[in-house]
Amino acid sequence: MFSPGIIGPDRVSDSDLWFVFRANALLVISDGIDARVPSRLELLQLGLVLPQHHYLGQLGEQHCFTAELPADAPAVASIEWQNLRGLFGRIDETSFALAGRAIQILLWDSTHRYCGRCGSATELHASERSRVCPGCGLIHYPRLSPAVMALIRRGNELLLARSPHFPEGMYSALAGFVEPGETLEQTLAREVREEVGIEITNLRYFGSQPWPFPHSLMIAFVADYVSGEITPQPGEIEAADWFAIDRLPRLPHRISIARKLIDATVRDIAAPQAAGPCGD
Repeated sequence: MFSPGIIGPDRVSDSDLWFVFRANALLVISDGIDARVPSRLELLQLGLVLPQHHYLGQLGEQHCFTAELPADAPAVASIEWQNLRGLFGRIDETSFALAGRAIQILLWDSTHRYCGRCGSATELHASERSRVCPGCGLIHYPRLSPAVMALIRRGNELLLARSPHFPEGMYSALAGFVEPGETLEQTLAREVREEVGIEITNLRYFGSQPWPFPHSLMIAFVADYVSGEITPQPGEIEAADWFAIDRLPRLPHRISIARKLIDATVRDIAAPQAAGPCGD
């Protein structure tokens, strides 16, 4: 449904969607439970004056824009400012993904106003998503940090772990950032070895998800256990264990690729069990 773009339409419409942030919090219209992104008309009715904006693309018949208000911008009645984690399950997945795209573009724009090589003020490129230095010619593209995720199987069990930063009782798949010069496969083997002390094999790609905290791309795999005893890495892994699929702990929100990965693997494990030994 969404077609990304850089150059906006010739005419704006009252139905255009605006992803407006203030200090990393998204402006949403809320009934206290569900939330949605406002249209241009709704922003005008709220009396908000928007500064420089960026075009995101087209969602169905609606054009999408993003803009940032200063951190001290006054509050406006009937709206809510909410960080993206606080919107898990409150806005639809498409809006959440676009909000993630929007905040990454705003972060890139605000942190590349000056060239990191010569210090000159940069300028927006006319036809691509970049800022160009007129002094030395260096081009600054939005930053992207690839990270790999591994859900490890041992028969009908899954290895799940928790970081000290997770909500109470929540476990997830292992994950870590790709280092310069590494392949994704090398990163997976290294991260699993470092974080829990085991060896893996038979990597199967599952899927990927842009993850705007702040500018990651999560690339998820399923892997099989080979050897080793679970030894949590001090300071990184608070606890880790093997879990049967009918005794799983608290898991990440369904909007995350970690949860999608776990749910899909649980279904794969459960399917042969449900069919029975003769496939009946």
